Amino acid sequence: MDSQNQKNEINRRRFLQSTAAAGIYLGLFGMPKLFGNTIMDIDKEGTQITNVKLNNGIKMPMLGFGTYGLKGEVCQQSVASALSVGYRLIDTAKVYGNEEAVGKGIKQSGINRKELFVTSKLWVDDAGYENAKKGFEETLTKLGLEYLDLYLIHRPRGDVKGSWKAMEELYKAGKIRAIGISNFDSDQMADLLSYAQVKPVVNQIETHAYYQQGNAYNVLKQHNIQMEAWAPFAEGRNGLFTNEVFAKIAKKHSKTVAQVNLRWHYQRGIVAIPRSSQKVHIIENLNIFDFKLDHEDMSAIEKLDLNKTQFPEWS
Repeated sequence: MDSQNQKNEINRRRFLQSTAAAGIYLGLFGMPKLFGNTIMDIDKEGTQITNVKLNNGIKMPMLGFGTYGLKGEVCQQSVASALSVGYRLIDTAKVYGNEEAVGKGIKQSGINRKELFVTSKLWVDDAGYENAKKGFEETLTKLGLEYLDLYLIHRPRGDVKGSWKAMEELYKAGKIRAIGISNFDSDQMADLLSYAQVKPVVNQIETHAYYQQGNAYNVLKQHNIQMEAWAPFAEGRNGLFTNEVFAKIAKKHSKTVAQVNLRWHYQRGIVAIPRSSQKVHIIENLNIFDFKLDHEDMSAIEKLDLNKTQFPEWS
């Protein structure tokens, strides 16, 4: 971990210690402005899990566990820990280089496969009809799974049309329960929609308090395509975990800055996939359903929008 990341972790830990109590309460408190329909499922233990119904009718958890940057045994254990405390959505990608570890973590958890929602992504190197089918099979093999719940085109590069055709066929064959896109802007999405036989259910993009993506938000709502946030904390960039606005709101609700950020995504109807290798943070990130941000809170966060990416290296 580099010095900046260490600093972000230390700052986050201080807020955790000073503003939050331990434990999880997964009650639904207030309804988000969803892109689709809210569904509450109650499992055998009575835990309430909030889902959104995607445009093809399947259910997707509103909060999941991201694995970008997690490798090997740390990744495996983090996935197993996340599943053990209640997460059911797990997000990975070929380019992360951790699909095997994610698969091992899923197996270690002992959770019934039918209860899980597993996402992976087709990388640029596998773009095109034949390559996409091959890339998908490699992903399944590494994960040790028979099907995926969601498969995304990771970036709009190369033969997107050929990739989408292959994914549509895999979807129709029952190998993928839903297909979608990632990092597509509105024009790129419109181009895909011009020839797609199967509409994407999700667009996973960079969105957080510093880059709220208002235009994309409205366009996705218009098309009933679910917005999903990667890096929902902006990876702590631009001092997000020490931001005075978030600190004030966190103190007001006896929550952490991380929880306030995730609650903000949730109330906007956005699926978020925070990542951590620390179990205390994995648990903390799940504990967002027992409070609600009011209009004043939401307005204050809206004013933090810088309307620009915090990840220029991805542009």
